[in-house]
Amino acid sequence: MSNPPFFHEASGSVHFWVTIDGTLVGASIGKETLHYCYRSTAIDDQPLETYQLHAQELDAAVRRRVAGGSVEPVMLRDYDLHEAVGKGIE
Repeated sequence: MSNPPFFHEASGSVHFWVTIDGTLVGASIGKETLHYCYRSTAIDDQPLETYQLHAQELDAAVRRRVAGGSVEPVMLRDYDLHEAVGKGIE
């Protein structure tokens, strides 16, 4: 069983874990990245709520980063999220 995601006030990031090949991999994403990528027009968005609404996409981004050689803890950036959207568009 994985640990529940949580918002870490001091770092301004949501911390979460993704199971990859039976191992929990720690990851995080900043509240600014969540806001910019998912709720840029919102005024009162909550980082943990936004994370939960997009958890599957964020987990997939962590898996891509680990497959590409990233090691724990994985810090997701804007590029990690936009990369998936831009693939296949030419």
